[in-house]
Amino acid sequence: MFGLFKKKSEIDQLRDKYKKLQKESFELSKTNRSESDKKLAEAEEVFKKIEQLKKQEES
Repeated sequence: MFGLFKKKSEIDQLRDKYKKLQKESFELSKTNRSESDKKLAEAEEVFKKIEQLKKQEES
């Protein structure tokens, strides 16, 4: 209950965005393959940002 108002970290926000883009890509793959590929590329960029932030935290 105490975590209700806790602000999400940048990595958590990026993970949520990544999941959302992956889902949108999957849904679009059924109807519009080129748009699906664009969403997937966006998701990969977000994933790269997540990896960069993880490396910075480890240092």
